[in-house]
Amino acid sequence: MSFQFLDPEVGFTSQVITDPHRFVGRADLIKESIDALNSSLGLIAIYGKRGVGKSSLTRQIQALANGNYELVRKAGLSHLLPQKLRKYYTVYYTCDSIISGAQDLVSRLCNDTDEEDGLLRLVPDQGKQLAEFSRSAESSLGLDIKVAKWGAKGQEASKYANAVPGDVIQTFRNFTSAVVEYNNRIFSKRDSVLILLDEFDVIKDKQGLGSLIKSLSSDKVKFGICGIGQDLSSLIADHASVGRLIEQGSIFVKPMPESETREIFKVAEHLYKGKVKFEESVVKKIALLSEGYPYFAQLLGKACVSNANARGTNLVDNEILNLVIENIKSGRAFPNLETAYQRAIGQSEERALLLTLLAEQADECAEYDASLGRVFLSRSRSSAQELGVDYMDQLLPRLIDDRYGPVLVKVPETRGSYEFTDPVFRAYVKLRHIGRI
Repeated sequence: MSFQFLDPEVGFTSQVITDPHRFVGRADLIKESIDALNSSLGLIAIYGKRGVGKSSLTRQIQALANGNYELVRKAGLSHLLPQKLRKYYTVYYTCDSIISGAQDLVSRLCNDTDEEDGLLRLVPDQGKQLAEFSRSAESSLGLDIKVAKWGAKGQEASKYANAVPGDVIQTFRNFTSAVVEYNNRIFSKRDSVLILLDEFDVIKDKQGLGSLIKSLSSDKVKFGICGIGQDLSSLIADHASVGRLIEQGSIFVKPMPESETREIFKVAEHLYKGKVKFEESVVKKIALLSEGYPYFAQLLGKACVSNANARGTNLVDNEILNLVIENIKSGRAFPNLETAYQRAIGQSEERALLLTLLAEQADECAEYDASLGRVFLSRSRSSAQELGVDYMDQLLPRLIDDRYGPVLVKVPETRGSYEFTDPVFRAYVKLRHIGRI
């Protein structure tokens, strides 16, 4: 087969996966998502470590809410679909650290004019036109609603249904109460509005958000929040307020099993229409090296295709993978991760050794244990001394300083215990010093 130059982005992506055809594995999470969506009341909470695929799962939940069940069929779970499926009008909003609190978040939602995901596209307004569209590759699959065209005065606040000056909470209630009744007159009938809030963890002051979500939830309004956290308490400050709301909506996203990570490469070969071939040994090694984080597996896959292009081959074998590893060791492979690494270690080779020793500590806990991923200074002390690192405690502060990452956070309940803020970065540090595969 003659060589063909291939775009690495065709088969691999570091972006959130919205297309159900690109989404792999996660059968247990898909089942939990179906259950959560078909509960008329309740909060959906998607949480887990960074890089584990939370946002991609949240986008798949949005597709399911819109009536696109391709993901369920692809996973062989069609038998789990209830006869009466709840369908939603969906809002998707990605939070940022500038949001100061509950009032600010609701204000953002009430003023978001995004034509595909914003709340305002659903609010009755004669200054705009709505149209049904499909997010998926096949137009026959689940439809969503988007703004097709804004009128000349479409963005004037006075045009929107029941906007209450100075009372953003009541304005939100009025907006959402009008959505289902009005749009059901025009489009196919839907049961409720689903408001998905991604990167919920970055909101600085989350106090009161739990009770606010509880007060705003109803049979016509359902919330879904997604963010970094090991449990619900790390995602919502006043989580006790929504305890009863999440009986069927708590979705903990764990690292992928190696078998599911390998599926990423089968999907990639399919997207390349057979023009690239990953040797089975390479796929197994990448599945091991990525440690269950699909984001890192995608980065490694993309780097392999780039290096294969440079070598003029469409076969990704161990030689190509070794080139990727060598580029990682020299800091040339992934600029963002390398920048974080250099910022963390500064000019200190001793700190680089300490960081590597901490990254390489083996996890001794069961997969479901909340302490999975923790590292302990005491376990690396003797190895550090053997390598000539005698003053570990003087090297540590930079690794936990906000100005330089931080790459580690202290676990308050256990003395001398820390956790990597980004597990993908931890995997990168290991590869930064690994020998040839």
